[in-house]
Amino acid sequence: MLFRIAKVSLITLVLAAAGLAPALAKPYPEAPIKIIVPWPPGGAGDFLARIVADRMSSRLSQTVIVENKPGAATNIGTQQVARAKPDGYILLLASSNNTVNTSLYPSLGLDFIKDFKPISNIGLAPSVLVVNSALPVSNVAELIDYARKHPDEINYGSSGNGSASHLAAELFKEKTGINAMGIPYKGSAPAVTDLVAQRLSMMLTVVPTIKGHVEAGSLKALCVLSDERLKAMPQVPTADEAGLAGLRSNIWYGLVAPAGTPDDIIKTLQDTVMAILREPEVASRLAEQGTIPIGDTASDFAMMIASDTHRYAALIKSAKISAAN
Repeated sequence: MLFRIAKVSLITLVLAAAGLAPALAKPYPEAPIKIIVPWPPGGAGDFLARIVADRMSSRLSQTVIVENKPGAATNIGTQQVARAKPDGYILLLASSNNTVNTSLYPSLGLDFIKDFKPISNIGLAPSVLVVNSALPVSNVAELIDYARKHPDEINYGSSGNGSASHLAAELFKEKTGINAMGIPYKGSAPAVTDLVAQRLSMMLTVVPTIKGHVEAGSLKALCVLSDERLKAMPQVPTADEAGLAGLRSNIWYGLVAPAGTPDDIIKTLQDTVMAILREPEVASRLAEQGTIPIGDTASDFAMMIASDTHRYAALIKSAKISAAN
């Protein structure tokens, strides 16, 4: 009798385990993944997101959708993902903007470090220093000399207060000691338009927005604020080569998930992104846009986010930058 009871109990346990097995073994992902891009379509971040999403779809055998949620200096899209369920199905294409916004918008009610889990840094887009074609300078030393001799004539455009182009220009001013009046625009495109039209003196921005104008001769590229020359513009010297040792400025773009997302899901996504960026075709497409592929670990990405948050907080304080000025 006891043997039969034990046998029945064992069969029951086996059947129960068999019934639970599919639920426990369900692989991630089993539904479409959405990447929120906090900018309008067509920009550098949107371009990177769509390349990665396409390759993720193939590697994960699941649809990966890019959804643009622009507005409020990336804060609208960022807040949406921060409030999303932490199950790996809604991700954010984060950027340097997020580490800047922590200090620029203290009342935002969002702590980027605490509210998100890093996945992997996709790439860095270094800033390029460009001037209009009429400015009588051909290199950085001549620009600095001209600015010092004409202290009230130099101005620069940016894609908004606290934007990467704004902060890069302020770093340049701190490094060189020149005076230049900043003029904020609602995006990089209208600022570049005014730079080409010679209503602005200079600008620091990423390759896609100025490459065509440099090639056409309507803008002059003086240096790139990166460790090495860019494949997209190999003729442009680095800041070090131009005499600005140590001056670096770039926009990074990476994937993050809401805080609380399981570590195994983060690891799956991290491994996928790293593999995508090792694909020669992907690396080549990024290089053409002036972006340096990274594909680091979640822990390395987290350290960089913390470092940038501290660095930008110091710059915003020293340069007295606010969302309004």
